[in-house]
Amino acid sequence: MGLGRILVVDDEADVRKTVRLTLAKAGYDVVEAEDGEKAIAAIKSGDNPLMVDTVICDLHMPKVNGLEAIAFFRSQFPSVPVIVLTGKPDVQNTASLFKQGVVDYLVKPVDAAKLTAAVQKAVKGHVLFKDKFTT
Repeated sequence: MGLGRILVVDDEADVRKTVRLTLAKAGYDVVEAEDGEKAIAAIKSGDNPLMVDTVICDLHMPKVNGLEAIAFFRSQFPSVPVIVLTGKPDVQNTASLFKQGVVDYLVKPVDAAKLTAAVQKAVKGHVLFKDKFTT
């Protein structure tokens, strides 16, 4: 059992691979999805929904974009922290994303140490939340 399970949603395979390798090396289990639609399908699949401790989500993707995917995650899984990872930062979007409960906003290319620290902080917050409500 790793330190937590992270869902990485990004349409760029290279970005997903870099994030997966960085987080796997740090001890996390990583699940990948190439767009919001696949991420939503993955998290809802079967009778046993995918339990994740943090979602890392790009904003600009085909089909279901990051804003739509984040809105879905926040409404269906409000306790799961969401980290935005984008190549096109947008100051106006940033404020509304934080209001929706996004816990961090990272810009590509992200430094491995910064990514790992953001995920550690998010997962720790989620685990504390889970413990509080499941004991």
